[in-house]
Amino acid sequence: MPTATISIKPNNHRIYRCPQDKKEDLLNKIIEENNSKDILVACLAKPEVLKAKLRNQNIRVIEDRELIQNRELTCDFLISYDMPIEATVYMERVSKATNRAVMLLNESEQKALHHIERLLGRAIKQEQVVGFEYPQKTKKLLDRSVGKKLSKEEIKEVAKKRYEKSTQEKPKFEEKPKRNFKSDEKKDDKRAKKRKSSQATGRKISIKARKVKED
Repeated sequence: MPTATISIKPNNHRIYRCPQDKKEDLLNKIIEENNSKDILVACLAKPEVLKAKLRNQNIRVIEDRELIQNRELTCDFLISYDMPIEATVYMERVSKATNRAVMLLNESEQKALHHIERLLGRAIKQEQVVGFEYPQKTKKLLDRSVGKKLSKEEIKEVAKKRYEKSTQEKPKFEEKPKRNFKSDEKKDDKRAKKRKSSQATGRKISIKARKVKED
């Protein structure tokens, strides 16, 4: 699909950041503020569902498939309710506008915006409408006690607690039985006597050589 030609000025091309659950309210607000203009609302699918939620039922709502097929379709002010599947489809949307074009964008849709801006060749200016901001992400509050200067009394209390903690009774380990040296000496004597008795093999016998008698 060839890139569509955009005739509106860059200053008339905007993106409104808006949470998904507030898009319908913001859409109705923009329509009411520009009710004198020829407005066309473009969406990805189910245009009849979106149209039923508009307070002004005279506004035209069209899905991308029909918008692309209708070459003669034009409007003064184009409002993109959501992000199309492809960047080229968005270019087709904006090409239908003769004066102004805006797109309502939630946080998840922001990720695909760079594809459109790359094809367009420039960044699209973003604005925030009061009351339609993205929800702020809650940050974990740091403990205020960290880095706090302590008074002398507080320092003493901390030192006292540390001392008490360090002097707490430590777990007792099983002590080895003490050696009884007297009983060990008696045992050693008995063992020595046994060794002597086992080593004794009998008396030594001296044998004298007899002289051979002469005949």
